[in-house]
Amino acid sequence: MKKLFASKYWWLYALIVLVGVNYLAAQIHFRLDLTQEKRFTLSTPTKRMLSQLKGEVVVTVFLDGDMPAGFKRLANSTRELLQEFKEAGGSHVLFRFQRPGSDPADSTEGVLTMDSLMSLGLKPTNVRVKAKEGEGEEQRYLFPGALIAYRDRVLPIDFLQGSKVSDGDPFSTLNNAEALLEFKLAHAIQKITAESAPSVGYLLGNGEPITYNVYDLIEGALKANYGFGWVPIDSVPVIPQQFDAMVVMKPTKPFTSEQKLKLDQYIMNGGKVIWLLDKLDASLDSLMRKQSDFVAFDFGLNLDDQLFKYGVRINPDLVQDLNCDRLPLVVGNMGDKPQMELQSWPYFPLLGSYSDNPISKNMDQVLSMFPNSIDTVKAPGIRKTVLLATSANSRTLNTPAIVSLNSIKTEEDMKTFNKANIPVAVLLEGRFSSLFTNRLSQAAMDTLAGLYKQPFRATSTEENKMIVISDADIATNVFSQAQGPLPMGFNQFTNYQYANKDFILNAIEYLVNPSGILETRSKDYTLRLLDPEKVASERTTWQVINIAVPVLLVILFGFIYQAMRKRKYQ
Repeated sequence: MKKLFASKYWWLYALIVLVGVNYLAAQIHFRLDLTQEKRFTLSTPTKRMLSQLKGEVVVTVFLDGDMPAGFKRLANSTRELLQEFKEAGGSHVLFRFQRPGSDPADSTEGVLTMDSLMSLGLKPTNVRVKAKEGEGEEQRYLFPGALIAYRDRVLPIDFLQGSKVSDGDPFSTLNNAEALLEFKLAHAIQKITAESAPSVGYLLGNGEPITYNVYDLIEGALKANYGFGWVPIDSVPVIPQQFDAMVVMKPTKPFTSEQKLKLDQYIMNGGKVIWLLDKLDASLDSLMRKQSDFVAFDFGLNLDDQLFKYGVRINPDLVQDLNCDRLPLVVGNMGDKPQMELQSWPYFPLLGSYSDNPISKNMDQVLSMFPNSIDTVKAPGIRKTVLLATSANSRTLNTPAIVSLNSIKTEEDMKTFNKANIPVAVLLEGRFSSLFTNRLSQAAMDTLAGLYKQPFRATSTEENKMIVISDADIATNVFSQAQGPLPMGFNQFTNYQYANKDFILNAIEYLVNPSGILETRSKDYTLRLLDPEKVASERTTWQVINIAVPVLLVILFGFIYQAMRKRKYQ
């Protein structure tokens, strides 16, 4: 080594070493993930999907330029995650960051860019940032999202859509969005690169709606993401197994034994079902038309025994919750005109998740309307997971349930909201048993096996899944005369978008997609914040430790070094 540096070409050798080290550092990206929640480690399904890419995927992220601290952190996390994607996907993954135009008030180009992004489904967020050092703040629009491009396809991603919203805590909200980054990016890449999509059927024959009130469910969720088809249950001898999942959406007429048998055998042969059921006939339209109290009666769908066999029971009651949505209600009169105010209405609970299941974890609240409660019952071999439930301040109204505009009249009424976490959506997993075991005649079994080529099965062929939701209105949307069909879960009076559509899409994805990418929604990003009280009380101590102690240590090491030199050479 001494001879090397003694050479007159030592500077050339050093330059070669420096260039080599930089080249290796650019080519090899490696880091250790020491976080408890493994936030910097890609899941196995994501790595597998990226390694199997057959074409170039370009990710354009619109988080660049001056931003508040929370959004800068989100941008940095996105950049680091995409670097991990590139490591796993190689040359098939490209990404870039850019700012979509300038302030729309000053730039025609900016207006066009923002309009095009909004037409794709990305929503702008208003922020205030410093224009220049020493100057005041100015308003800017951020698009916390990205566009995924693959061949001739383009898919938008909104980083904030559907993520859990924390009141008064924007950092926590952005942290929840950060936790969903891997899922949103990986799921979008998987979706845009897939050559085919799973098939989902929409059951007809028992009063299921096909009106504008299910427009967003059918057009915005099912047709936009899956192969879709109508399944008139009375027109088919058996439900085709070509459908990976079946949606039973808000039936209003009783099911016959023949119809129940078709659904039962579809499930026994591996078909997935998402049940969206209303036990009682209660709707806001009925209340507004009558302008008075009314009784919600049982639809009598004749599904109780079948659902009980699978592991759940929907109760004939109405659930109320103090954590609820707001509606314009008449609070008095001003002259001869009614005076309207937005009032909390407990018949419209806001549901949350209290489990770690990826369908509903890290998700904003889901709006429900006149839900019923669900009980889980004993079913051998079936695992039950509550996906959505009410808050800690809820109650149930038993049949005959009276729906009233003013359901809370006194302080005593408030005290009756003493139930917590009433289930409204439940996931069932396992090997289901048929309701029709030992109940079919030999002739019926021969017909199934011979004519329909589907032998009767007493249990499901393998582990299966279904989801039971005791409020079909979770998947319905409001129709506005001025705007047309609105998104499901959107309150047109407060202009707030709840996470109903994300929940429905996640539920169907969990049923039909075996890749496991949905599991990445279960990630936890823990914010390890300082205790404000300790910061205030121990401020001086920590200022001394962080400012004075390092200076004293440098001085101390200086004295020690000089003492050692003096002792060695004197």
